Amino acid sequence: MKTIFFLATMYLFCAGNSKLHVAGIHSPRVTDTVTLAGKWYLQPVLASDTAAGKIPVLQINLSGNSFTGNTGCNNMRGSFQKTPTSFSFNKNIITTKMLCPGYDEAAFMRSLLQANNYKIEKDVLVLLFDGTELSRWTRNPPKQLKIKKA
Repeated sequence: MKTIFFLATMYLFCAGNSKLHVAGIHSPRVTDTVTLAGKWYLQPVLASDTAAGKIPVLQINLSGNSFTGNTGCNNMRGSFQKTPTSFSFNKNIITTKMLCPGYDEAAFMRSLLQANNYKIEKDVLVLLFDGTELSRWTRNPPKQLKIKKA
């Protein structure tokens, strides 16, 4: 009887609280700001980061250890390894083969493949190589590009 009362109470509490996360299930009205899963947009730093006219995007799927996205020029997909102390993209990333003059896609891919860890701070995903920042990604696409001239 106590168990039934407890479960009924928890159900009513959870049903009325849209921000509560239960057993890994997230309410669709709450933006997840602490997990790697989901869509991330590159925060461009240099003009060359967006020379093809697009913002690079990563869509990370934790349950399948896979990702899709865009390099800023070509679509891409691949997989990654994640442990409590490391994160890295597999080198076998599949991309489309469009030509984007003025964009150094190879440099973008090298940076992505260098990542061996990450952190999330203030809703920003930071890809790292041995503690050194490689790139910053946010959940929302930049409204206006604020790029430092090279």
